Amino acid sequence: MPDTPAGTRHAATLRFLAAPMDVGYSGTVDAGTVLEWVDKAAYACAVGWSKSYCVTAYVGNIHFADPVLVGDMVEVEAVIVYTGRSSMHILTTVSSGDPKGSSATMRSQCLVIFVAVGADGKSIPVPHWQPVTGWEKEQEQLAVARLAIRADIEKAMADQVYSDAGTAQRTVLRFLAAPTDVNWGGKVHGGIVMKWMDEAAYVCSSRWCARHTVAVFSGGIRFYRPLLIGDVVEVEARLIYTGNKGMHVSVHVRSGDPRTGEMHLTTHALTVMVARDETGTSVPIPRWEPVSDEDRRLYRHAREIIDIRSRIPGNLLPTHLRQAGSTA
Repeated sequence: MPDTPAGTRHAATLRFLAAPMDVGYSGTVDAGTVLEWVDKAAYACAVGWSKSYCVTAYVGNIHFADPVLVGDMVEVEAVIVYTGRSSMHILTTVSSGDPKGSSATMRSQCLVIFVAVGADGKSIPVPHWQPVTGWEKEQEQLAVARLAIRADIEKAMADQVYSDAGTAQRTVLRFLAAPTDVNWGGKVHGGIVMKWMDEAAYVCSSRWCARHTVAVFSGGIRFYRPLLIGDVVEVEARLIYTGNKGMHVSVHVRSGDPRTGEMHLTTHALTVMVARDETGTSVPIPRWEPVSDEDRRLYRHAREIIDIRSRIPGNLLPTHLRQAGSTA
C-alpha cells in the first residue's frame, strides 16, 4: 500500500442552493437528486485522496428521513473512513437549512465505496487511510463491521432470478443514455444512474398505490459495469414486498449497444417507497399478496434483506423497514 502523499485530502464538501428544477412530485427534492449529490461529493473526496480517476462501486443504506426543500442551503460532506487496496469507503452526509440563518439539519447519511482505476480501466492501489481521532477510529471500525454484512446482502441479491413468472407490479423505462449524462471519465455518471432508478421506483410504486410516492430508503446499490453514452438503457422496477406503509421495490439497470441489442446488467438496488398525504405524513398502502412461486421467493428475499440489515452495528430499523405480518 503506498504512503499518503503530501497534499492528499481525505474530505470534500459541496455547498449550493437546492434549485427549483430539483423538486419532485412530492413538492420537495427527489431522493434521486439527493443520491446524485452524494455521488458527486464522494467522487470529489475519492479523487482528492487517490489522485486518480475513480468509479462508484457501491452505495450503502441511505435513509431519507427529512426532505430537502427548494431554496435550502445544502451541504454535502464526504470523508474517508476506511481504505482497502484500491477502494475508498466514504461517509457522506447531506444537511440543509434556510439560507437566511437557521442552522443546517442532517437529512441523510450513507457509506459510498469508490474504486480507483488506471488508464486501462483496471483498479489501482490507493494511499492507506490511518484514523487519528476517536471519531475516525470509531467510523473505521463501523466500516469494517459492515464488510461481512454487505457481502451477505450482495450474495442474497445476486442469487435471485427475476422473470416473467412474477405477477407483481412492474415498470420498465427505456431510453438512450445522452451526452449530458456523461461523467469526468466519459461514462454515465453514477449519480445519474441512481436518479433513473429512483424515477422507475416512483412509477412502479405510484401505480401500485394510486398515489404520489417518495423514497424513504435505498440500499445495496451495486455498480457492476460502466454504462456508456449512447447505450440503450432499460430500468426495471418490480414490487417484491409491502409492509403497512412501505413498498419494497427491486430495481435493475441494464444497458447495451443499440446496434446489437445485447443488454448487460449494470446496477441493482432495493428501494423503499411510501405514499404521503397533503401534510407529508406517510399513509397505509394496499397490501400485495404473492401469487406465483417466484412472487413468494422474492417476498421471502425482501424479508431476508430486512433481517440482514438489522444486524448492522448501531442500526435501528425505521417503521417502513420492519416486517409486517407473515404471508406464506
